[in-house]
Amino acid sequence: MSLQVRVLVVDDDEVTCNLLEEVLSKEGYAVDRALNGQEAIDKGENKSYDVVLTDIKMVGVDGMAVLRAYRQKSPETIIIMMTAFGSIETAIRAIKEGAYDYVSKPFKLEEIKLTIHRALEQNRLLQENLFYRQELITKYKLENIVGRGAQMLQVYKTIARVADSRSTILITGESGTGKELVARAIHFNSQRAPRHFVAVDCGSLAETLLESELFGHVRGAFTGAIANKRGLFEEADGGTCLLDEVGDISLTMQAKLLRVLQEHEIKRVGGTETIKVDVRIVAATNKNLEQLVAEKKFREDLFYRLHVVSIHLPSLRERPDDIPLLADHFLRKYAADNEKPASQISQETLDLLSGYRWPGNVRELENVIERAVTLSHHSVILPEDLPRRLRTQPPEAITGSLPSQIPLSELEKRYIQKVLEETGGNKKKAADILGIDRRTLYRMAARYGLSIKR
Repeated sequence: MSLQVRVLVVDDDEVTCNLLEEVLSKEGYAVDRALNGQEAIDKGENKSYDVVLTDIKMVGVDGMAVLRAYRQKSPETIIIMMTAFGSIETAIRAIKEGAYDYVSKPFKLEEIKLTIHRALEQNRLLQENLFYRQELITKYKLENIVGRGAQMLQVYKTIARVADSRSTILITGESGTGKELVARAIHFNSQRAPRHFVAVDCGSLAETLLESELFGHVRGAFTGAIANKRGLFEEADGGTCLLDEVGDISLTMQAKLLRVLQEHEIKRVGGTETIKVDVRIVAATNKNLEQLVAEKKFREDLFYRLHVVSIHLPSLRERPDDIPLLADHFLRKYAADNEKPASQISQETLDLLSGYRWPGNVRELENVIERAVTLSHHSVILPEDLPRRLRTQPPEAITGSLPSQIPLSELEKRYIQKVLEETGGNKKKAADILGIDRRTLYRMAARYGLSIKR
């Protein structure tokens, strides 16, 4: 244990103080002692402590007064109370006022050591969690969503306006436009930021798995359910849940999701207990939900529940002026992550990037820049650092001799075919180039009737 951990032992019984000082010093703590409550408070004015171990019942200033003084002056200090059996009610009151725990006299030394160790470990985890969440808040600040065009400006305004509302939000846009990034920005710029943000890809899970993932299950609900399991709605209580690819869920699941939105309650699979949840739902899709409603493939009532506020993310080809900005943003990010010397992109490279249609959108551009930074051995990203499809083909080669009015879905299908051919059918490489994971690649291939082996 590090000597940086400072412990103050407070007891008006000098024998107890001496014993605890000796035992805890052997554990590696830097230990001070105080023989009365006022001395403990005075020591806290001049020195900081990680842990204060104090008796409750002392002549004059008692342990409760010590607790209140430290809670006011040093709220990060862990307070552990020592109490005789007859003062248990006082010890419980101390817990309610902010003490970490209490031990009963006569105490076992192992219990004292274990309680302090557990308190310090919990405090460490809390501090790590606080740091992690602060990092996330910094990472998902609005200014980290790159773009300066009119369409992106509207996206920023909408995020800022709706972040602290309770409204359900529907984010639409092609694959790779940054829908999850926007969902996270909404969460981490809201009052829900201290609580969980959870995301689930609805399109990648079978209906039964998706239901268990969202709602949880009770033991014995199905084969393999060997214990109760909390679902993501429970995990996100007080926070935000992103339902990605919400257009892919079945009509049965749509009905169950509608109940969550209307009643703010769930039932675990196989369970009878109703569980109240306070979850902000953000849904995302690359499909036209209005068309699915017209085709009776998506519930109209659910559509309107999800469509309270809508944010549409433009494709990258609709915002070509942002390509240099995004490329520079990703260059700086991956150069720092990989400790690479790359610091700028040549004009010829920027011309190639700007002339490409980016069917994989921002995700594909990020993948291309990460690859270039990883492979480059010099400070400037040159054309030869780009994938062959960008270097050797003019932008219009992506579409070949396709008619100008070709549907986007057909263009996407042909592009996936082309990437698969270019990679010799290697699913991992193809998914990397497209800026998607392999599950999404399988799903898109199935949608377009493309045959690829798992």
